[in-house]
Amino acid sequence: MVLVKGIMMIPWLLLVSLFCKSTQDGNGQESGVLHCGAQNLKLTNSSQMILLTWEDTPSCSAVQDVLIYELEVLIADKKEHYDEVAVTPDQIGSSHSWNWTSYLALECASHSVRLRSRYKNHTSQWNQETLPGLETSKAEVYPKDKHFQVGSTATFCCVLPAGDVFDKMSLTEYSSADMNTTRISNQTYALTVHLNQASKYSCTDVKCELNPDVGACAYIGYPPNVTDLQCETRDLQSVDCHWTDKDSSLPFKSVTEYHLLESPTICAKWPETRCSQEVRVDARERNWTLTASNPLGEVKLSDTADLTKRVHMFPPEGVTVLSVNARNVSLEWKWTVQQYYNLSLICQVNINNHGENTISEYFGVGLNFAVLNDLIPNWTYNVAIRCRTAQHFWKWSSWSTNVNFHTKGDVPDALDVWMQVMDNQIITIWKMPLANQSHGHIEDYEVTWTKTTERERQNRTKVAPNNFSLALSLDTTVGHIVTVTARNINGSSAPSTITIPSSNPDGTRVNTSLIIGSNGSFNLSWSASPTASCGYIVDWCPTLGNCTVGWLKVSPNQTNASILSKNFKDGLRYTLSVYACTQEAPVLLQRREGYVREKKIQDGLFKSVKGQQQDWDYEVSWEPISRREQTAFIQGYVLYCLDNNNNKVINFSTDNPEATSLTARNLKNGSYIFTVKARTAVGECGATSITATLNLLTDNLIGTVFISLAAVFGLLSLITIVCYRHWTCIKDTVYPPIPKPVLTSTGEHGCRNFQVDQCHYSEADIMDVPELYCRAGTPINGFVSQENMPFVFSQTPKGYYNQPLKKFTPPPLTLPSTAIPSQPGLPSSPFRREFPNASYNLIMQPGNQQSNFCPELQEGTSLERSSDGYQPHGHPETFATNQTEEDPDSPMSCVSTYILLPQSSSR
Repeated sequence: MVLVKGIMMIPWLLLVSLFCKSTQDGNGQESGVLHCGAQNLKLTNSSQMILLTWEDTPSCSAVQDVLIYELEVLIADKKEHYDEVAVTPDQIGSSHSWNWTSYLALECASHSVRLRSRYKNHTSQWNQETLPGLETSKAEVYPKDKHFQVGSTATFCCVLPAGDVFDKMSLTEYSSADMNTTRISNQTYALTVHLNQASKYSCTDVKCELNPDVGACAYIGYPPNVTDLQCETRDLQSVDCHWTDKDSSLPFKSVTEYHLLESPTICAKWPETRCSQEVRVDARERNWTLTASNPLGEVKLSDTADLTKRVHMFPPEGVTVLSVNARNVSLEWKWTVQQYYNLSLICQVNINNHGENTISEYFGVGLNFAVLNDLIPNWTYNVAIRCRTAQHFWKWSSWSTNVNFHTKGDVPDALDVWMQVMDNQIITIWKMPLANQSHGHIEDYEVTWTKTTERERQNRTKVAPNNFSLALSLDTTVGHIVTVTARNINGSSAPSTITIPSSNPDGTRVNTSLIIGSNGSFNLSWSASPTASCGYIVDWCPTLGNCTVGWLKVSPNQTNASILSKNFKDGLRYTLSVYACTQEAPVLLQRREGYVREKKIQDGLFKSVKGQQQDWDYEVSWEPISRREQTAFIQGYVLYCLDNNNNKVINFSTDNPEATSLTARNLKNGSYIFTVKARTAVGECGATSITATLNLLTDNLIGTVFISLAAVFGLLSLITIVCYRHWTCIKDTVYPPIPKPVLTSTGEHGCRNFQVDQCHYSEADIMDVPELYCRAGTPINGFVSQENMPFVFSQTPKGYYNQPLKKFTPPPLTLPSTAIPSQPGLPSSPFRREFPNASYNLIMQPGNQQSNFCPELQEGTSLERSSDGYQPHGHPETFATNQTEEDPDSPMSCVSTYILLPQSSSR
């Protein structure tokens, strides 16, 4: 059993021994690799960059593949950065290096680098090198005097000695929002800032606020930013380059330097942007290179050019005036570069005439002189000169220094003459010669005039130099020719002539139209006139009042003008006229009126404002508005009515600028404020107000009463006057004279008169006389009146007459003894002078016809009178007191004085 177990263990032992053998062989091969690592480590620094160098150990020569070195950076013993370096088999055995730039100044804290190798899955032990931080006995800020680019992030540290307490760190011109403070160690603190602006002064201060504060200076700026390089030659012996440098400055000592053509010599420093270098200038193209550098970077620019085609000349030197005349001057100058005399040149002369510049050009090889013509006599000029090459134009030279000169005097220029006709005077006007027209002091003016029909006869007068017009009282019905000349020490000017037309033209008239000013001026245009051989004249003058006319002359090919005068005033109306300039007298073409700028009319424009009520309407009127008070064109009027009861405003308007009244319609009783305004282009203005109270019913009633009283009074007065003048006629008509009653009768015994007033009786002798009544309800001859009323007879039939009796003594008149009852309430009497029922009229029928309306009287009734008697006729008779002998045929009416005698029963 033991034997069997021993036999079975033998294979296992063989397998184990084989495995151990293979393992020993592998370890023997790789044992050299595992001992491969770094040796001779050296850690150095430059500013904030750390540099590590090392070599491979001899055992690394066995490595057949890539060998990896792992590196770790520790700041204040805290892992900050990890990196790897790959070494290929062909690099093994040589020296290796690695660098890294720390965000923190090396003075702030210790910086350590650990290094080990890694091959496949095997790594070596760590090797470490350390750069210790700076230990100081006083507080310090790092880094010091370092350059930073705008837009970068920088970290500053404050290192404190033992025992000091940290407060805070700050950066000048930066807010706390842009800064972040962290603690590195017990005695070190870091401030991280995003730098977004360049240093404004020499540098930017970084402060560690202690007692006292400590700090460092940081230079914040830009790397070179150079553009637009151009190279040229000025003297044909050197190259001159210039460029543009944008924001490449670093303050104080960190300026940008410029080098030309790769030369180590500094050509220029910022802020200069131009430098030159002597070269051979020949007719070929070359590359001209500029290098700009500063602590933050370097930039190179190049320009390709043939300098013979880029000649930028120096300005002329020594410009002098050779000769001066009234209207021309000769100039001369020199060249500082002799080669210029061999070049074909173009030169410009700038002639300054009291601020007005005129440039003249001159050509020539090596040009160095010029003659100036058409100058103003007695005038001061200032000139400067510049030149360039005629071929391959590149640039003008700078202007030379200015040279002044004064020309000699000459006779005055011809005057600008115009005319103005006012009433019976002809006013000749001329503009005062300007200094560039007088060519010297004006001593006087000479004016001559003559009739157009008598040109050989001339009149002449002198005018003082300070007067510029002459009023002549001439016959305006005849045209005149007026000539004006000016005289100075050098002589007289050329004559200026104008023809004054007669005041009796051919009958043509020009209508006046309106014009609106613009920007303080008038823009006029007109139709071309074939008669305008010498152009046009535009004159202007205030519309109202006496004025001095202004005028402007326009060339014949121009039919518009802009009129601008320093004398124009806002709100003043002007009249503008356009004349055609002809060989004879000027011809009026157009006339306009307007304002250069309309102005609001002041309140109180309307004068004598009155109001008148017309039923429910109210008319407001005013005087016509004069032009003198109008500071703008009136386009119409507006009447505003303010009801004081409810503050309601209504308005009425008209577009007629000539209107003098406006009517407010359909108003109600109440108090109103009426305000009238003028409508203009600048708004409503010139407000004038009146107050009125409307009370239509009371006004009508009062009016009606007064009218009625006046009518009644007038009518009564008229009636009184008429009645007074015709009183006699009226009296006879209304109150006719009552004649004495006469009783007449005709019978077979003849006629007798019965005079009532001749009766002599006493009260005792008066008997009862029957009254003429028809009793109510009593039949009269078979008839009864309607409504039981007595009959009234209003007419006496014609044909019944009371014939007068012959004169004799009548016998006593007897009547039947039957008494007729008297009217109740009256005394019984045989006879009475007054009869009741004065309006009772008894109509008697002619002939023997009996009356059917009243009862017959009984026989035997007697009526006694005085000695005179009356014999009744055979018919009923009516007697009238107004019966006359002249008209016996007139019927008689029965009135209160009438007497009825009854008919005898025997008849």
